[in-house]
Amino acid sequence: MRDPSLRQLRTFLSVVETGGITTAAQALGLTQPAASQQLRELERALGIRLLERVSGRAVPTAAGRALIEPARRARAAVEDARAVASAHRAGETGRVRLGTGATACIHLLPAVLATLNEAMPGLEVIVSTGNTPDMLRRVEDGELDVALVTLPAALGRSLVATRIMPDPLLALVPEAMLPAGRQRLTPADLQALPLILYEAGANTRVIIDAWFRRAGLVPRTIMELASVEATKILVAGGRGCSVLPAMALRQPIPGTAMRPLRPALGRTLAIILRREKVIDRGLARFLSVLKACAGAPPG
Repeated sequence: MRDPSLRQLRTFLSVVETGGITTAAQALGLTQPAASQQLRELERALGIRLLERVSGRAVPTAAGRALIEPARRARAAVEDARAVASAHRAGETGRVRLGTGATACIHLLPAVLATLNEAMPGLEVIVSTGNTPDMLRRVEDGELDVALVTLPAALGRSLVATRIMPDPLLALVPEAMLPAGRQRLTPADLQALPLILYEAGANTRVIIDAWFRRAGLVPRTIMELASVEATKILVAGGRGCSVLPAMALRQPIPGTAMRPLRPALGRTLAIILRREKVIDRGLARFLSVLKACAGAPPG
């Protein structure tokens, strides 16, 4: 049994709805012989009679009546497919799969998503969080459309980075532990204090460890956490000090003091895409809004 074509099903439905092959052919912009040929091919493909003449009208047989609803569903599915494609062409809808770290997810993305919701309500943004190496791999494998990560990072040849936002790293210290008279804290200042740092392997932790290493020191770490928000709570409770992104420290935290580092230390947020990635309207709109919220040039 051959599969019926959509054209054949559409002609069959038109005959059922109009009661005649000639009228159906005119409605579809076909000649009467062409419409009749399509109906014969449909009956041949399915191996059963679908229409019969009753009082001068073409009416469906029992098998034809059973075919009406499946044929209408097939026609509706094609119409839905056209509507979806049309919406994507017009930039009214779309989907972006984004990978990023938890800090950017909490402190940057809400503004991005709120702006996108007003500018393009039909755009669906699916967010995954994880460490930079994992996000890079998933972009490279095509599991994600774009990643927002911290640099420096080792990029494969298939990836390209666009820097969008510097993010200084600051010391967060319980007021009771703050070294007297220090406006900027050095690796030696912090090495003398109990530290609550990012988990080992996180890109920001690599940056912090390198800062201590350049001073010939190893941080005295008492906790390693994946959550910046949990770290802030523990520092506020006097459990230790930390080095955190300025992005996560925009609001004062009672019982703590923020201090810049000497030498200065920071990270850079960057957009990562595959070099051959097709930038559709949804992704282009997302990238534009993300850059605007990060304060980066629109280009």
